[in-house]
Amino acid sequence: MAEDKERNAKAAACATCGAPVVHAFRPFCSARCRDVDLHRWLVGKYAIPVTEDTDEDGALPETGSPGLVDDPDER
Repeated sequence: MAEDKERNAKAAACATCGAPVVHAFRPFCSARCRDVDLHRWLVGKYAIPVTEDTDEDGALPETGSPGLVDDPDER
């Protein structure tokens, strides 16, 4: 059973650099790779790109408030 754990540990690769995983830093090989990954999360490198939402009818949301009039003579 201990051999299976060793074999699985050898097969695992660091999520940052691909080196063999060290149990204390799993899924990374070192504190440095762990910190590199954390930095990438904090600066938004792993962010999921989004697109602007549309209304139910498929139109893009309007900007500004409808009902406000810029010209006082139009009231």
